[in-house]
Amino acid sequence: MTIPGFIIRNAFRNKRRLILTVLSVSLSLFLFTTLQTAMRELTQPPTSEDAALRIVVRNKVSLANVLPAKYQPRLERMPGVRNVMKLTWFGGIYKDKANFFPQFAVDAGQLFYVFTEAECDPQQMQDFLKEKNACVVGIKTMQRFGWKIGDRITLQGTIWGCDPELIIRGVYDKGLDMTNLFFHHDYFDELMGNLGLVGTFWIRAENAEVIPGLVERIDKAFANSDAETKTETERAFQLGFVSMFGNIKVLIGSISTVIVFTMILVTASTMSMAIRERSREIAILKAVGFDGRQIFGLILAESFGLATVGGFIGCFGSWFLLRNIDIYSLSHGVLLKLDVTPSILAAGMTVAVLLGITSSLAPAFASIKTTVVAGLKELD
Repeated sequence: MTIPGFIIRNAFRNKRRLILTVLSVSLSLFLFTTLQTAMRELTQPPTSEDAALRIVVRNKVSLANVLPAKYQPRLERMPGVRNVMKLTWFGGIYKDKANFFPQFAVDAGQLFYVFTEAECDPQQMQDFLKEKNACVVGIKTMQRFGWKIGDRITLQGTIWGCDPELIIRGVYDKGLDMTNLFFHHDYFDELMGNLGLVGTFWIRAENAEVIPGLVERIDKAFANSDAETKTETERAFQLGFVSMFGNIKVLIGSISTVIVFTMILVTASTMSMAIRERSREIAILKAVGFDGRQIFGLILAESFGLATVGGFIGCFGSWFLLRNIDIYSLSHGVLLKLDVTPSILAAGMTVAVLLGITSSLAPAFASIKTTVVAGLKELD
């Protein structure tokens, strides 16, 4: 019998225990991979060349506080500014509270100049610009509710005391978050009695080099006013928004640590039981000339194999599942997608390898220290 055959035969000696161990490792690494993917989605918003040119101006106190609309002309005159757009979170309800999706009042004429990566049919874009109560909707939200061009929808105001009645005149896809709905800020202002309030200003800079100076000038221009500003890049703004949900990295990191620690205990326990049952067999191997390093190698190979097989099933099972389900619908719009990247797969398989090595150390050293006489006294 060859050495590999001997290792495989030992692994399959107790098939029930083998299957349960592999399933335990698979499920644990499935959860680990999925959690790491979710953390990446929440804490690392996608970036692009277009997004790198956008900066956001909001109230210095918090996102819940608004800014005066009269700030816009001053922003437009600043050097380095190409486009300025009002953008206010509406946060209304469509029929039911469960039907969450992002809704914004925007300067319609500036929308596709600021969010240049979004693609919309030119005719639909013109129809959107011509009607004050028109809106454009991301393709994912259109598909979610089965909407089509020309449909009329009503949003029930929760934050703002108005209920916009909108007509869908355009659909956009690619580049930008495809779950948003955008409607005219002029229509919103009219419904609200022209209060002259804006949630945020989104600015497209002329180039990336002017952004640091532009951020500083904007905040300096409105310092000591009734509504001081905090200006930041789009990426910093998105990360700040995510941080309001708490320290997600610590939470997911803690859960992942518990998962890995549990896997080590389970696999180490399995290997300890397997080696204890083979005490006489190991003693015989020593008696016929196998030294400590060879015995250690046999045990390590078996543990490594179990952990690697389980890791492969768990990691690539997560990749396959998340690739083939509609996470947007399942999460009710909270998550757009969950892409298991090669780096996350590599991290999961690395954990599996380390698990296989770590869990075999204690039982392997114990078997090496056991003498041939003591081993032969043990009952299989």
